Amino acid sequence: MDTTFVWDQHFVTDLDSVDEQHHALVDLFNELSQGLFSKRSDREVVLADTYARLLSYTEHHFQEEEELMAKFAVDPRHVESHRSMHQQFVEQVIMLWAQRTTMTDPATTLVGFLTSWLGLHILGIDQSMARQIKSIREGMSPADAYDKERGNHDNGTQALLKMIGKLYTALTAQNAQLALANQTLEARVARRTRELEDANARLKALSCTDALLGIANRAHFNERLEQTCAIARRSGRPVGMLLIDVDYFKRYNDRYGHLQGDACLQAVAKAIQSCAHRETDVVARYGGEEFAVILADTDMEGAYAVAQRMVQAVQALGLAHDRSQAAPVVTISAGVCSLVPTGAGAKLLVREADQALYRAKGAGRNCAMKPDTPAFSIPN
Repeated sequence: MDTTFVWDQHFVTDLDSVDEQHHALVDLFNELSQGLFSKRSDREVVLADTYARLLSYTEHHFQEEEELMAKFAVDPRHVESHRSMHQQFVEQVIMLWAQRTTMTDPATTLVGFLTSWLGLHILGIDQSMARQIKSIREGMSPADAYDKERGNHDNGTQALLKMIGKLYTALTAQNAQLALANQTLEARVARRTRELEDANARLKALSCTDALLGIANRAHFNERLEQTCAIARRSGRPVGMLLIDVDYFKRYNDRYGHLQGDACLQAVAKAIQSCAHRETDVVARYGGEEFAVILADTDMEGAYAVAQRMVQAVQALGLAHDRSQAAPVVTISAGVCSLVPTGAGAKLLVREADQALYRAKGAGRNCAMKPDTPAFSIPN
């Protein structure tokens, strides 16, 4: 489409500044039309620039027309109607432009609106303004010029323009209502999408979390261990692994009851988790009273130091356990391992940490042990 609005003598008002500005508006309308139908790669950038210039120049033109009406003291009845049409047009263009992405055929809709409105505006109220200004220049009062315009104008043409104007006003209101409804729908969809995303996030968190202890469950531990080992294989960095068991926990349950046993596990989980400071550290419930800890990018000495802190933190809770042979309070035993994963890295880490845990239990419990060193223990 080369042009959308072809200028001819029917659109002349004989007000030089007004006609010049109308010509400029026609050029901008046609430029926007070409951009809307364009297939070029930078189409959106060009369109945004053209739209901004069009809106700015339109507001400038309307201001010039209103100043011209004020200069010649055009009858307020005409001025009020004229200003109302200016305001409606700006609001309508802004609304249509904002909604164009939701339109089936935005180019045709926008171009059709712009050209129809400009033609109606010039042939109707602008030419009426020009005739009234001419009469005022010839000595007629603004009120008489307005009444003359209403009385002498061809009744059929006047009725037609009036009906078209009413139709435009009705369509403007309808479009505004549709835009508001569309915005409301978009807001509802966006809100519902956020709610679903939040619900999915909560469900995912629940599926990864042990309900009693609030830490990772066994399934999530297995998933994170595989991920951590895969990353470590590529980087050649070690992964630390701790397996932890609450000492003589069955005896604790038998002595204090299962509700107290649950409370004990919750306290132990918090103590252990308080010693894992990095976002990449994973503390998980591995079994009934067993815990597992993944320490990414951590060598043997680093993993062993973390295990020592955990042993100390749990004993420091001071939870009475008079059936324990390790200490008069609740304690843990920890097996420590660290290695750079190979193909079977995850399984090897678990096996080595489990063997170290077995050694820690054999060494009297309430201690941390790694495969190649004596146990670290806390004096009773």
